[in-house]
Amino acid sequence: SSTVRLDYRPARFSVKNSGMSVQVKPKDAPHLPAVRVGERTFVLKQFHFHDPSEHTFKGRHFPLELHLVHGAEDGALAVLAVVFQEGDENPALAPLVAESLSRGQTRKLAEPLDIRPLLPKKLSYFRLNGSLTTPPCSEGVTWVVFSSPVKASKAQIEALGQIMGGPNNRPVQPLNARILVDDDR
Repeated sequence: SSTVRLDYRPARFSVKNSGMSVQVKPKDAPHLPAVRVGERTFVLKQFHFHDPSEHTFKGRHFPLELHLVHGAEDGALAVLAVVFQEGDENPALAPLVAESLSRGQTRKLAEPLDIRPLLPKKLSYFRLNGSLTTPPCSEGVTWVVFSSPVKASKAQIEALGQIMGGPNNRPVQPLNARILVDDDR
């Protein structure tokens, strides 16, 4: 089992409607958000959303899933996955859905964004080696899937879904020979 440690501080971001998802990229900053998995450090490259979730819990999909995609110096990837359920408004989502974006449109957020509210308070997770869920679906990705959902308002979930233009999740894949590590803290 490898320990997962987050180093997320507010940073400047740009938001883009990629035509497939809402993609958010950090701008150059003195300190970019990062995660350590074991002894390796991965820096946040971008995060994006899937409607509905790509991961299921006991066969149940959630209305929204967030993928925080990180890269190491050697090109290795680690993705943190967070599922959302309907509830209170999420302060980190508010500036992302404040203005609707047309396909291909990008805008810079006016203020630094603290992305920590996008993560569950209890950082229990499942860890596995898998692939990217968007083309080219490359293998060898370290996945950290948080087991506790985060809340977002119905309006925020619907606004993200509207920008994305409909369902964009990859069908659930079989576990096959993957080892699933449960780190219930």
